[in-house]
Amino acid sequence: MKNIYHLNHDTISNRMKCFGIDYGTKRIGIAVSNEAGTVAFPRLILENNRDAVWKIIELIKKENAGRIVIGKSLDGDGKENKLMSDIKEFIGFLELGINLPIFLEKEYFTSIEARRFQGGSKVDDSAAAIILQRYLDKQKLLKTK
Repeated sequence: MKNIYHLNHDTISNRMKCFGIDYGTKRIGIAVSNEAGTVAFPRLILENNRDAVWKIIELIKKENAGRIVIGKSLDGDGKENKLMSDIKEFIGFLELGINLPIFLEKEYFTSIEARRFQGGSKVDDSAAAIILQRYLDKQKLLKTK
């Protein structure tokens, strides 16, 4: 996982389109930001199967994203959980097809938050938008300091 960045968010310019991912064992939620990289929008939900990573790589290229933000899955104690090992494997596959910086953003309760606003059971794209928006908001805060 050569392109993963954690806390040093301000090393890359904010003014670019970003691609957000909420990784799940059954479905993967996708979100994109506006061109300025300030507002996140739900884009689509993909079934998590063996073709998903290649579809995501094509979407990233089509959207002309400059960076990727993926939800970091932690347990209640703030430690990486079982899903996080799957996410790391997924990131490894992403890196085979695309060379962009990848940032991890905590994904605490994003699906619950998305259901509260949207309702329904399939909210993975909205959860991805929440993850991406959290990242974008942190970027904005770092620039104002």
